[in-house]
Amino acid sequence: MCSVMRRAQPVRLALALLCRANISEGSSYAPAEHRHFSPGLCAPVLPLRAALRAHCTRMARAEGLLFRQLFDRSSCTYTYLLADTDTKEAVLIDPVLETLGRDMMLIKELGLTLKVAVNTHCHADHITSTGLMKKQLVGMKSVICKLSGAQADLFVKEGDKIPFGRHCLVVRETPGHTDGCMTLVTGDESMAFTGDALLIRGCGRTDFQQGCSKMLYESVHNKIFTLPDSCLVYPAHDYQGQTVSTVGEERRYNPRLTRTLEEFVDIMNNLNLPKPDKIDIAVPANLVCGVHQV
Repeated sequence: MCSVMRRAQPVRLALALLCRANISEGSSYAPAEHRHFSPGLCAPVLPLRAALRAHCTRMARAEGLLFRQLFDRSSCTYTYLLADTDTKEAVLIDPVLETLGRDMMLIKELGLTLKVAVNTHCHADHITSTGLMKKQLVGMKSVICKLSGAQADLFVKEGDKIPFGRHCLVVRETPGHTDGCMTLVTGDESMAFTGDALLIRGCGRTDFQQGCSKMLYESVHNKIFTLPDSCLVYPAHDYQGQTVSTVGEERRYNPRLTRTLEEFVDIMNNLNLPKPDKIDIAVPANLVCGVHQV
């Protein structure tokens, strides 16, 4: 019996390593050494294993809602695809220029009709693909908050709804990182796409692009933390391999936003972060919907 057990140990080890590899393959995280750290996280980042896939097939809570969480390794940006499973009408949130081909292929493979592509704000760390995407998808419209100062086909404001099939996203203006930041909440308030306003255990920085720490604090507390505790939080970025949080978790454990307003402002005023690598090209490009002359 002992000899049988000894022979079984290498097999168990091999199976364990195989399972671990399969879990890693389903991840959508970039290795730490290839990341750019800029919009507001100052904690050290532990190395993560390189991912083979750049998307997550996490299921949405709402019935009849298709959901994909996509990842750009170079900017650590999340792009979100939502669609009605019956009508096939879809919405894309925060698309990135470098992953245009991937996103277009996925939309085609799933047989979707992309109605709109939405930017949660005028990004400083990557160029949006909405401008080029419009040229390839007839009838698609670009969307951004009216207060952003950027160009788009459609401008939205507080309380507006972005419909797709039987579903919709409701706009909540959440300025502070920029004037034009907005959070998009599903109609049943089960999911919130928070852009750079609220990150997982963090938040967007406030030291450029009309940033205001006081405004950001009030936006998060009044517009996001008032959602149900169970509402899933999907940010525009993550630098530590986290994919999703909840409103309840962030309200209790976010190390910045659980502080008083005065403490929060002091923290944000003393981050001393370098400016995003692409800000000088990304902001001008995104002000014209990502279509620009290089």
